Amino acid sequence: MKTENAIAKEWDEVRSAFAASIMVDTSINSLAQNLDGPEWPIKSKEDTPSKYIDLTYEEVVELLLLKGQKEELVEQLVGILRGTLAFDTPYGDMVAQAEAASERENPILRNLSKLGIPENFPIALTALDKATQEFCELEKLTTLAEFAIFSQGMSQSVIVGGDFRRLLNALSHVDEKSLAEVLPYRPGQKGLHLVEAIGQAARSADGPGRTELATTWFRDELATIERDIRNGGSIERYFVALGNPELEKRAVDLLRPYLRLPEPPKKKSGWFSWFSRK
Repeated sequence: MKTENAIAKEWDEVRSAFAASIMVDTSINSLAQNLDGPEWPIKSKEDTPSKYIDLTYEEVVELLLLKGQKEELVEQLVGILRGTLAFDTPYGDMVAQAEAASERENPILRNLSKLGIPENFPIALTALDKATQEFCELEKLTTLAEFAIFSQGMSQSVIVGGDFRRLLNALSHVDEKSLAEVLPYRPGQKGLHLVEAIGQAARSADGPGRTELATTWFRDELATIERDIRNGGSIERYFVALGNPELEKRAVDLLRPYLRLPEPPKKKSGWFSWFSRK
């Protein structure tokens, strides 16, 4: 027979592991029956592992004594919980693996990868209408990956419309024209782009806020534009692709304050300026 110290040590190990078990609120009597071992003497449905696992070995002994049981019953309790974990853990692993496999098989996630669109791109930077944005906030969908996984899990009987349906269809069928209407996507090219993001910001009611978020997200593209301008390039040429002069100007005005460029040299004036020209 095991010593009291050995049982106490086993108890601390098993009670800690069982805290995450899906069986924590199942009656111990039922758990014992599933293991084909000796019966648990307390038949109450309320006598579950959750009543014991927060207690120390000494406290469990005291509780069992109050219930008219012997101290040795702790060893049987340890055996029941340990035996249950042997079945419970593989089940939990199986569920986790199934969920991971389900996500890998998600056709929208596959299409995002094919298009070079980052899964973690924020919904807040899309051009989805206000109602769709609010729906995504309500469902705690903050990225395109979360949108994809949520969409896959929706019941076929659920009818969605508006921009939610437009983005879902565009990603499901790789409709690049429709994608460009709701994402800063450039048809014919992979990935998402700063210029298109600023163009969509220029069309929105919160242009400055969206521009700030876009410049944070597209830091590499912003740095490329800055280098080009330092070398004599023009910011305006980047926005010609928007195809709308008025929109191009608004976009340029939104982006300009976020460009980190050196201050132009100040012109000399007054007597020193005249003297230097002599």
